[in-house]
Amino acid sequence: MKPSTAATKTRPTVRRKPAPAALESPWSGTPDREQQREAKRQAVLQAAAQLFNERGFHATSLDDIAARLGVSKPTLYYYVKNKDEILLQCVNQGLAMTLEGIESSRRAGGQAVDQLRACMQVYARIVTMDFGMCLIRVGDEQVPPGSRRELRRQKAAIDQAFRRLVAAGVEQGSLAPCDPKMTAFVIAGALSWIGRWYQPGGQYTAEEVAQQCIDTLMGGVLRRAPIPRTAKAGAPRKARP
Repeated sequence: MKPSTAATKTRPTVRRKPAPAALESPWSGTPDREQQREAKRQAVLQAAAQLFNERGFHATSLDDIAARLGVSKPTLYYYVKNKDEILLQCVNQGLAMTLEGIESSRRAGGQAVDQLRACMQVYARIVTMDFGMCLIRVGDEQVPPGSRRELRRQKAAIDQAFRRLVAAGVEQGSLAPCDPKMTAFVIAGALSWIGRWYQPGGQYTAEEVAQQCIDTLMGGVLRRAPIPRTAKAGAPRKARP
């Protein structure tokens, strides 16, 4: 008896797409319970900051944040009270990172102009990061009224740090005479605006954007005429008749 043709026919091989690599999640097991909780809280804040930057504060819901993390909305309440508290913590982190970075640059020492450039680099780098960008894109008027005064106090501390360095640079002669208050406003305003228009993956990296902006602020945009040279170096002088 011949075997059935259907029985002997080879089934076509079905090629399945490889499953995407699983993201490292803080919801995976961690031996230290407190460390695990903090990691999860940070994950909530990071996801929220990204969404606030992409969509705006009012257009982002807790459901959106939970969906970005792949968890249920009730899970979020283990780590935050509400959306206002999330925003406050995101902005606080942006401010804390900025103040810490500026203070570290100042402690490194050097001339005032070197410290000023270092502080500008710190500021420009942070406003391209999630929390720093959130600090710039979401105005402090959207923060709960009770916390608004503290946030403005911290922002004022950043402004004062720039003013002091500008004033010191003028006194040391490395910066042109200027009004430190107005110059600090220009510097912080120009660098802050990076946080509004910068998009990761664009033509320039965050480092290139920061460097070009700082070079422009430090050097200006006017072309300087070359210093005329009366005689070429090393050329023999003509004898007088």
